[in-house]
Amino acid sequence: MSTKEWAALLAMLSDPARLRVLRALEAHELAVGEIARALQMPQSTASRHIKPLFDAHFVIRRVEGTTSLYRADSSVLSSEVRALWTLTRTRLESTPQSNDDDARLAAVIASRRMGSTGFFGRIGGEWDSIRRTLFGEVIGSDAVLGLLDPKWVVADIGCGTGEVSQRIAPYVGQVLAIDREAAMIDAAKRRLSGVRNIEFRQGDVMKLPLKDCALDAAVAMLLFHHVDDPSAAVIELARTLKVGGRLLVIDMVEHDRSEYRTTMGHQHLGFSQRDAMAWARASGLNLDRWSRITPGVDVRGPGLFSALMTRRPKV
Repeated sequence: MSTKEWAALLAMLSDPARLRVLRALEAHELAVGEIARALQMPQSTASRHIKPLFDAHFVIRRVEGTTSLYRADSSVLSSEVRALWTLTRTRLESTPQSNDDDARLAAVIASRRMGSTGFFGRIGGEWDSIRRTLFGEVIGSDAVLGLLDPKWVVADIGCGTGEVSQRIAPYVGQVLAIDREAAMIDAAKRRLSGVRNIEFRQGDVMKLPLKDCALDAAVAMLLFHHVDDPSAAVIELARTLKVGGRLLVIDMVEHDRSEYRTTMGHQHLGFSQRDAMAWARASGLNLDRWSRITPGVDVRGPGLFSALMTRRPKV
């Protein structure tokens, strides 16, 4: 890096507000409005600070529908620049303002989760009919049956009202039906009260109530678009799989229905095959298959995909 380039970099990082923006984006992927709320600055000011960070490759952008999401990415920075930022961040973290920023940022992230929490808390047992209207019957049948083995222990992660658990239970040894929302667990228990090989557990996909290597397979059906960090979720799921265990993710392909963020608390507007590949790399799983699911003729929601991942032995 030339002296002129180094001087320009130092000048860019001399603005305390810009450093706060970069620190927030290192912690979470955020929209401009979320940055503005967390750091208590006008949205125009947040945008003005993001642009030079983006131009200098400190942050990267991902577009979902009409929303641009930003996060810090140090992987492309030189070792000198990374060292400079590490030193600067250390100084920032000791300030009272950083503590306040962290508290407000946590509240912003929590408000995302409240969107989906409120939605599922309200609709409870109505979810089956809503899901069929959007996606049809295929998600509860053909997409799941390829997992089954009569001796397996299978977890239905984000089990909702238990439709997938109900379909799996006759064909496997045990089903662990897990959901974050008490309303969903209650609805699933009512639905499956007579099924003996289903155990219900309340828990979050980011910290599953499961031991290491406990599962032969796991299903995450229409869950990841409600998860703040799907890659971290796959890492946690990988922990629970036996060697040779399988994870089946079924969710929406990328779409532009941004109204789902407010009406149903979606945090992501679908996913691509590249996303699934990134999840597999981060978790150490092997992506065996990614394919679109043929939609029913009357469905109203976005298209779906299935991604099958396997935990391979370490070599």
